[in-house]
Amino acid sequence: MGADLEKEIRENLRDGKLPCAVAWRIAERAGVERRAVGEMADRLDIRISHCQLGLFGYGEKRLGEHKIVKQPASLDSALSDAIRAAARDGKVTCAQLFEIAGRLGRPPMDASAHAEALGVKIAQCQLGCF
Repeated sequence: MGADLEKEIRENLRDGKLPCAVAWRIAERAGVERRAVGEMADRLDIRISHCQLGLFGYGEKRLGEHKIVKQPASLDSALSDAIRAAARDGKVTCAQLFEIAGRLGRPPMDASAHAEALGVKIAQCQLGCF
């Protein structure tokens, strides 16, 4: 399966990188954990790009262009309450944000924007990037 996963990753690169959403689809098609795709990409020295939470992979970090998540114009109370309830030691996981966003019918990037606005750190990327 390792060779098949490697082939799938290499065939789905965009500008030499593997977009987060594409990595998720590869994991689903291959029937493996998302982290396995991230680990294989890491072994192949392939960077993950276009984080679905907007946290990295959109430009050069040294220029401050890597992150596209923005502060929300206003905070949604249901989303904020759900993030606060899920937070442990001031942190929520990537998986928790996706679950909250799905449950509330919101885009994942809205959840990450709210977490950042609330000062809640985002941890444990499902692909293992952070």
